[in-house]
Amino acid sequence: MSTLPETPETRTLPVPEGLEGERVDAALSRMLGFSRTKAAELAAAGKVRLDGAEVGKSERVTGGAWIEVEMPPPAVPVRVVAEPVEGLDIVHDDDDLVVVDKPVGVAAHPSPGWTGPTVIGGLAAAGYRVATSGAAERQGIVHRLDVGTSGLMVVAKSERAYARLKQQFRDRTVDKRYHALVQGHPDPLSGTIDAPVGRHPQHDYKWAVTAEGKPAVTHYDLIEALRSASLLAIKLETGRTHQIRVHMSAHRHPCVGDLTYGADPTLAKRLRLTRQWLHAKELGFAHPADGRWAAFSSDYPGDLRSALDVLRAESA
Repeated sequence: MSTLPETPETRTLPVPEGLEGERVDAALSRMLGFSRTKAAELAAAGKVRLDGAEVGKSERVTGGAWIEVEMPPPAVPVRVVAEPVEGLDIVHDDDDLVVVDKPVGVAAHPSPGWTGPTVIGGLAAAGYRVATSGAAERQGIVHRLDVGTSGLMVVAKSERAYARLKQQFRDRTVDKRYHALVQGHPDPLSGTIDAPVGRHPQHDYKWAVTAEGKPAVTHYDLIEALRSASLLAIKLETGRTHQIRVHMSAHRHPCVGDLTYGADPTLAKRLRLTRQWLHAKELGFAHPADGRWAAFSSDYPGDLRSALDVLRAESA
């Protein structure tokens, strides 16, 4: 259950001489022990002052100066609610893991501010027992799909599976393949987008290609060219938040229906799409029990299939 946030705490402390010349976000990260991303977010929100003056994340600190930080309130506690999830299909189940086909509108796990259905809650309601390390509300989660993205997800059920699958995702040996319907026709029709992804500088609910983001690599290949759109097969090397959506938008070919990242609302309305046309189509990994390759595939859900059928008819 949610609780009211506590009044934010302000921390005031001197900058060590050894951090002379460091960026504000880097210095805060080292001084207070939280991530550089969180430090940058606090600075962008006007929560950081140096000798009484508000500073941004990229400004430099001076040894001996006093830095004030308005600390974020404690995280709102969340819990798993065992609730059946309509359309959550079990693709594979064994002692170590379960592979699900996630419908649109379902989050991977509970989080502050999200009151809708979750994969973890749906599995709990169906009697699946997930016993792994980590926060209770995220047990078994080794990767995520956006609420508005459908398709395949693997959830670890055992500690062995959790550790080995997490390592595979870190090593980038998991084969994650998506299908995306994007506006227009990319040039070239097959290629690689290698551009760092980080928080959007103006909108905290979005992500963007930014010089200070984390490395992100997306490979795409044309499956089918339509009159006003292209169906692409996409392989991820990295798994940044909103990576495909951000990269395709930055490439000037946003996913059809993705109004957050610049898609044409008129086209989305005509196709009756209320979310981005993006589906986690294939998933492959070395099974944590014996190392054998395990591969799974998912069909397009109804809304994506209908939108594609309309465009195909118009392109005939």
